[in-house]
Amino acid sequence: MASRANHYLSWGVAVLAGIALACDGSASFAAGEPGVVQPLAAENFPVASDVRVAGDNKQTRFVLDLDRKIDLRAFVLGNPDRVVIDVPQVTFKLGENAGQSGRGLIKAFRYGLVMPGGSRLVLDLAGPARIEKAYVLDGANGQPPRLIVELAATDRATFVKSLARETAADPRPETPPATVTAEAGQGTEPLDTRPVVVIDPGHGGIDNGTQAASGETEKAIVLAFGLALRDRIAESGKYRVVLTRDDDTFIPLGDRVKIARAGNAALFVSIHADALPRREGDAQGATIYTLSDKASDAEAERLAESENKADAIGGVNLTEEPTEVADILIDLAQRETRTFSNRFAHALMGEMKNTVRMHKHPLKSAGFKVLKAPDVPSALIELGYVSNKDDLKLLTSESWRSRSVLAVAQAIDAFLTKRVVSVGASKN
Repeated sequence: MASRANHYLSWGVAVLAGIALACDGSASFAAGEPGVVQPLAAENFPVASDVRVAGDNKQTRFVLDLDRKIDLRAFVLGNPDRVVIDVPQVTFKLGENAGQSGRGLIKAFRYGLVMPGGSRLVLDLAGPARIEKAYVLDGANGQPPRLIVELAATDRATFVKSLARETAADPRPETPPATVTAEAGQGTEPLDTRPVVVIDPGHGGIDNGTQAASGETEKAIVLAFGLALRDRIAESGKYRVVLTRDDDTFIPLGDRVKIARAGNAALFVSIHADALPRREGDAQGATIYTLSDKASDAEAERLAESENKADAIGGVNLTEEPTEVADILIDLAQRETRTFSNRFAHALMGEMKNTVRMHKHPLKSAGFKVLKAPDVPSALIELGYVSNKDDLKLLTSESWRSRSVLAVAQAIDAFLTKRVVSVGASKN
């Protein structure tokens, strides 16, 4: 009975995957996997060496010094109001506090890698504005090439109309073509049938995530943890491990889910670190989250809302998937998937509590977008709070990371070993 149900669900999920890709063909995938975007080889990328903002609340100019001319595309987005500038991959060598404050129509800005081969700058607007000019000036008379964006204040109605025009043309940068690999059975390599574990280090690139007062960023902390966890799991040779990102790249939330589904993942584990605003007091310890339509408490709801805004930080607006046609199939798949997700969360807590300081309420649930694959058991781990000095000391400690990684790896192995045994027994 179980095998027939799984076969039905697999067929339904395959249909859903086709619908999802038809709705949005812009998925980016983990490096090294079949049909996956490969990171660009190291090369001499253009360098941004200085930046400045000039003007007032009527007209403002953004200037970025470069070592060579590059192409750019600039457009406006709303909610929150911002200007997005897409450029080829750039090495940013700007001041430590660059972007934390602005001037005139620009209240702040941020920048970083948004995908292999592409960088992005996001200018947070102090009010509605239009792009009067966006261009790169040739270097001359000892002056470097400069990327220049000139903004002018406008009224809200005109700004909203400009958003409608941008929506008609997809504002996302074009994804590099996927690497073509041989179909199973056509090449010399045997088909790899090992269960796939997807490790998802949160945030990345232009999205720092939370940040400690001393400067440590969530994106760096969780990437180091994810890389160590990948290496630990791979040691056994029992599983194929895929990272949603293995460098400082921004990956939209929807694409992280697609990586898991495209790889037919047996498990998806998203790694994060939390922070509480000062007015909300202090908290410490690791927390494990699973998907739920209703948050288990106010803190879980706050965190899910915050994490789900990651795409807005990168300037990417993703539509909800899938369509109404697939709702029934999704519901069938999600019932089983959530059961397995909850089992994994309990197994994870059982391993982690022996080596990792846990939150006073270690198991929670909320509506995280990144956990919404209907056919992949998923959990999100908040390793600790960067806003807590004791937690931060642990999060940046190699010995703590090693112990914590071992606990998570053991939980993954125990969960998947039990699932494989259960599936095998159901087929007999």
